[in-house]
Amino acid sequence: MRIVAQRVKEARVDVAGETVGRIDTGILALVGFGAGDGPELPGSKAWRALLSRLLTLRIFPDDQGRFNLGLGDVEGGLLLVSQFTLYADCRKGRRPSFTGAAAPELAAALFERFVQDATAAYPGQVEQGVFAANMDVSLVNWGPVTITLDGADFA
Repeated sequence: MRIVAQRVKEARVDVAGETVGRIDTGILALVGFGAGDGPELPGSKAWRALLSRLLTLRIFPDDQGRFNLGLGDVEGGLLLVSQFTLYADCRKGRRPSFTGAAAPELAAALFERFVQDATAAYPGQVEQGVFAANMDVSLVNWGPVTITLDGADFA
Protein backbone atom coordinates (compact mmCIF):
# COMPACT_ATOMS: atom_id res chain seq x y z
CA MET A 1 0.00 0.00 0.00
CA ARG A 2 1.24 3.44 -0.89
CA ILE A 3 -0.09 6.90 -0.12
CA VAL A 4 0.92 10.25 -1.55
CA ALA A 5 -0.35 12.92 0.84
CA GLN A 6 -0.53 16.53 -0.30
CA ARG A 7 -1.26 19.43 2.04
CA VAL A 8 -3.88 21.51 0.27
CA LYS A 9 -5.71 24.77 0.65
CA GLU A 10 -8.55 23.12 -1.27
CA ALA A 11 -9.16 20.04 -3.38
CA ARG A 12 -12.02 18.40 -5.21
CA VAL A 13 -12.81 15.42 -7.39
CA ASP A 14 -15.23 15.64 -10.31
CA VAL A 15 -16.67 12.70 -12.22
CA ALA A 16 -18.59 13.39 -15.44
CA GLY A 17 -18.78 17.08 -14.57
CA GLU A 18 -20.19 16.48 -11.07
CA THR A 19 -18.25 17.14 -7.86
CA VAL A 20 -18.18 13.92 -5.82
CA GLY A 21 -15.73 14.98 -3.10
CA ARG A 22 -14.47 18.35 -1.90
CA ILE A 23 -12.42 19.73 0.98
CA ASP A 24 -11.00 23.06 1.99
CA THR A 25 -7.77 23.09 4.05
CA GLY A 26 -6.57 19.55 4.61
CA ILE A 27 -4.93 16.57 2.94
CA LEU A 28 -5.54 15.10 -0.49
CA ALA A 29 -4.36 11.49 -0.25
CA LEU A 30 -3.77 9.37 -3.33
CA VAL A 31 -4.06 5.76 -2.16
CA GLY A 32 -2.78 2.75 -4.10
CA PHE A 33 -2.55 -0.98 -3.44
CA GLY A 34 0.11 -3.31 -4.76
CA ALA A 35 0.04 -6.86 -6.08
CA GLY A 36 1.57 -8.01 -2.78
CA ASP A 37 -1.32 -6.57 -0.76
CA GLY A 38 -4.01 -9.07 0.14
CA PRO A 39 -7.37 -9.23 1.86
CA GLU A 40 -5.56 -9.54 5.20
CA LEU A 41 -4.06 -6.05 4.85
CA PRO A 42 -6.83 -4.21 6.78
CA GLY A 43 -6.03 -4.38 10.45
CA SER A 44 -2.37 -5.22 9.85
CA LYS A 45 0.44 -3.28 11.48
CA ALA A 46 1.22 -1.48 8.20
CA TRP A 47 -2.45 -0.58 7.64
CA ARG A 48 -2.88 0.84 11.13
CA ALA A 49 0.43 2.71 10.93
CA LEU A 50 -0.33 4.28 7.54
CA LEU A 51 -3.79 5.40 8.60
CA SER A 52 -2.50 6.79 11.88
CA ARG A 53 0.41 8.52 10.22
CA LEU A 54 -1.82 10.06 7.56
CA LEU A 55 -4.19 11.45 10.18
CA THR A 56 -1.45 12.74 12.50
CA LEU A 57 1.26 14.02 10.14
CA ARG A 58 2.42 17.34 11.52
CA ILE A 59 2.51 19.20 8.21
CA PHE A 60 0.43 22.25 9.05
CA PRO A 61 2.05 25.43 10.35
CA ASP A 62 1.68 26.73 13.88
CA ASP A 63 1.75 30.43 14.78
CA GLN A 64 5.51 30.51 14.13
CA GLY A 65 5.17 28.84 10.72
CA ARG A 66 6.65 25.50 11.86
CA PHE A 67 5.22 22.11 10.92
CA ASN A 68 3.73 21.38 14.35
CA LEU A 69 0.04 20.80 13.68
CA GLY A 70 -1.79 17.76 12.37
CA LEU A 71 -5.01 17.42 10.42
CA GLY A 72 -7.19 17.38 13.54
CA ASP A 73 -5.46 20.43 14.99
CA VAL A 74 -6.50 22.50 11.97
CA GLU A 75 -9.86 20.71 11.64
CA GLY A 76 -8.93 19.97 8.05
CA GLY A 77 -10.62 17.70 5.58
CA LEU A 78 -9.28 14.45 4.16
CA LEU A 79 -9.96 13.64 0.50
CA LEU A 80 -9.12 10.05 -0.44
CA VAL A 81 -8.59 9.14 -4.10
CA SER A 82 -7.76 5.67 -5.40
CA GLN A 83 -4.61 5.69 -7.53
CA PHE A 84 -3.31 2.44 -9.03
CA THR A 85 -0.64 4.35 -10.95
CA LEU A 86 1.35 4.68 -7.71
CA TYR A 87 2.58 1.20 -8.68
CA ALA A 88 3.70 2.12 -12.20
CA ASP A 89 6.92 0.46 -13.34
CA CYS A 90 8.81 2.70 -15.77
CA ARG A 91 12.06 0.74 -15.95
CA LYS A 92 11.50 -0.62 -19.47
CA GLY A 93 10.32 1.31 -22.48
CA ARG A 94 8.25 4.44 -22.39
CA ARG A 95 4.89 2.91 -21.54
CA PRO A 96 4.50 2.23 -17.81
CA SER A 97 3.59 -1.25 -16.68
CA PHE A 98 1.00 -1.61 -13.95
CA THR A 99 1.52 -5.27 -13.13
CA GLY A 100 2.70 -4.18 -9.68
CA ALA A 101 -0.78 -2.87 -8.83
CA ALA A 102 -3.38 -4.98 -7.06
CA ALA A 103 -6.18 -6.52 -9.11
CA PRO A 104 -9.10 -4.08 -9.44
CA GLU A 105 -11.57 -6.18 -7.42
CA LEU A 106 -9.20 -6.46 -4.47
CA ALA A 107 -8.07 -2.83 -4.72
CA ALA A 108 -11.70 -1.66 -4.72
CA ALA A 109 -12.45 -3.62 -1.54
CA LEU A 110 -9.26 -2.37 0.14
CA PHE A 111 -9.95 1.22 -0.84
CA GLU A 112 -13.52 1.08 0.49
CA ARG A 113 -12.27 -0.41 3.75
CA PHE A 114 -9.61 2.32 4.03
CA VAL A 115 -12.31 4.97 3.54
CA GLN A 116 -14.43 3.28 6.24
CA ASP A 117 -11.53 3.11 8.68
CA ALA A 118 -10.50 6.71 8.01
CA THR A 119 -14.09 7.86 8.48
CA ALA A 120 -14.35 5.95 11.76
CA ALA A 121 -11.09 7.48 13.00
CA TYR A 122 -11.85 10.98 11.71
CA PRO A 123 -15.65 11.30 11.50
CA GLY A 124 -17.33 14.00 9.48
CA GLN A 125 -14.16 15.11 7.70
CA VAL A 126 -13.52 12.41 5.05
CA GLU A 127 -14.48 12.73 1.40
CA GLN A 128 -13.59 10.39 -1.46
CA GLY A 129 -13.31 9.97 -5.18
CA VAL A 130 -14.98 7.16 -7.14
CA PHE A 131 -12.96 3.98 -7.53
CA ALA A 132 -11.97 3.24 -11.17
CA ALA A 133 -13.78 6.32 -12.48
CA ASN A 134 -12.20 8.80 -14.85
CA MET A 135 -11.73 11.55 -12.27
CA ASP A 136 -10.71 15.17 -12.61
CA VAL A 137 -8.74 15.99 -9.46
CA SER A 138 -8.23 19.68 -8.74
CA LEU A 139 -6.10 20.99 -5.92
CA VAL A 140 -4.21 23.93 -4.59
CA ASN A 141 -1.12 22.32 -3.06
CA TRP A 142 -0.14 24.45 -0.07
CA GLY A 143 3.61 24.85 0.14
CA PRO A 144 3.90 22.73 -1.88
CA VAL A 145 4.00 19.92 0.66
CA THR A 146 3.87 16.35 -0.67
CA ILE A 147 4.71 13.32 1.49
CA THR A 148 5.01 9.69 0.36
CA LEU A 149 4.05 6.89 2.74
CA ASP A 150 4.82 3.27 1.84
CA GLY A 151 3.38 0.33 3.73
CA ALA A 152 6.68 -1.54 3.32
CA ASP A 153 8.26 1.04 5.64
CA PHE A 154 5.77 0.21 8.40
CA ALA A 155 5.39 -3.58 8.12
